[in-house]
Amino acid sequence: MAIIRVTKEFSFEMSHALKNYNGACKNIHGHSYKLFVTVIGTLSTAPDDPKIGMLIDFGDLKKIVTERIVKVFDHAFVLNNQEELSCNASLHEMFSNTIYVPYQPTCENLVADFAQRIESFLPAQAKLFSVKLYETATSFAEWFASDNNR
Repeated sequence: MAIIRVTKEFSFEMSHALKNYNGACKNIHGHSYKLFVTVIGTLSTAPDDPKIGMLIDFGDLKKIVTERIVKVFDHAFVLNNQEELSCNASLHEMFSNTIYVPYQPTCENLVADFAQRIESFLPAQAKLFSVKLYETATSFAEWFASDNNR
């Protein structure tokens, strides 16, 4: 039986600030993110399965990623929740979709978080293979299951 990889692309807009960073990105700024999610496994061969010949229905993968990532992070302002900002309440009032994460919201940390948010929601035959997150047209971070003992 052939092992197949299936990839779906997503896009969303998000802003963040990187506390203590020593470059321009320490200021609030945003990106047009591109997210590529790849799953790996064998195709369904059960004759009575309506998804015979598929590893995962693209619509099912879209639903998982949209619910777990895109709807959460699209047009959000993301900050490290360990930041001691006296203006946190004001930020939430100004930016109603403010998300506090337990890490510095770099592309690298976001891609690892996204992999974790997706992994357990995939059907049994489809294992998460990789997640690639483009922060700009020429800069991205990747997460691979094989690099993370999965």
